[in-house]
Amino acid sequence: MAAVATSEDQGKVTLYWLSQSRSQRIVWLLEELGVPYDLEIFHRTKARLAPPELEKIHPLGKSPVISVLPPGPDAKPIVIAESGAMTEYLVDHYGKGKNLEPKRWRDGMEGKVGGETEAWMRYRYYMHYAEGSLMPNLVMGLVIGTLKSTTVPFFIRPITTVVANKIIAQFLLPTAKKHLAFLNEQLATSGGRYLCSDELTAADILMSFPLIAASGRWNDMGDFEGGSWDKAYPKVKEYVDLLQQNEGYKRSIAKIEEVDGKFSPSL
Repeated sequence: MAAVATSEDQGKVTLYWLSQSRSQRIVWLLEELGVPYDLEIFHRTKARLAPPELEKIHPLGKSPVISVLPPGPDAKPIVIAESGAMTEYLVDHYGKGKNLEPKRWRDGMEGKVGGETEAWMRYRYYMHYAEGSLMPNLVMGLVIGTLKSTTVPFFIRPITTVVANKIIAQFLLPTAKKHLAFLNEQLATSGGRYLCSDELTAADILMSFPLIAASGRWNDMGDFEGGSWDKAYPKVKEYVDLLQQNEGYKRSIAKIEEVDGKFSPSL
């Protein structure tokens, strides 16, 4: 475990991780917020499953998970799973004075239905879209891809490969193109370089993992207009590059390499 000094007035934040690529965006968020935190790293079993020690922290053995210990002698730790829930909680409590959440209300419309700014509505949407809509298609692509891998016995691999290719061509590739076209249009109309505006938000940080991790896999799914996904959806390519150039992103990678030896943005 690698520890960073904590502050009593902020409480103690501990991030437990199993998958460094999924946990990296929470590290990035903590770095952007300037929150002191501890890291505790777990490693998968030989069967590629979460170790039982992680289930003692969260019954599903999920990763990443954060534990927030509020200040005070009688405080009990608050354990939060799900990246979106963690992100919202951390921004709510540690985001004061930061620009990671857009202004919520239009002037004179505070607290009224429909009074929210467009930037905030986008922000709230992408806090849920990242895991709820985008990730399932990417994970399914990863699982279906194993049907073509060497993990399948060679004598039935030709059959499973045909099945996998059909699922990819008829479902996964068209769905990926729909998401990419949607994001390309959203970036073109956001009023800036990011999904919500011209300022980085916590929603962009949350979106970084699926987009960066998948950027090296989309062309393997099939053909795109112009010869590659980045030519077909240039705004998305610019956005992925912008996220990777962010200083907070680079700090989070450096932190992971410091405590885990290496980093790979992989699904």
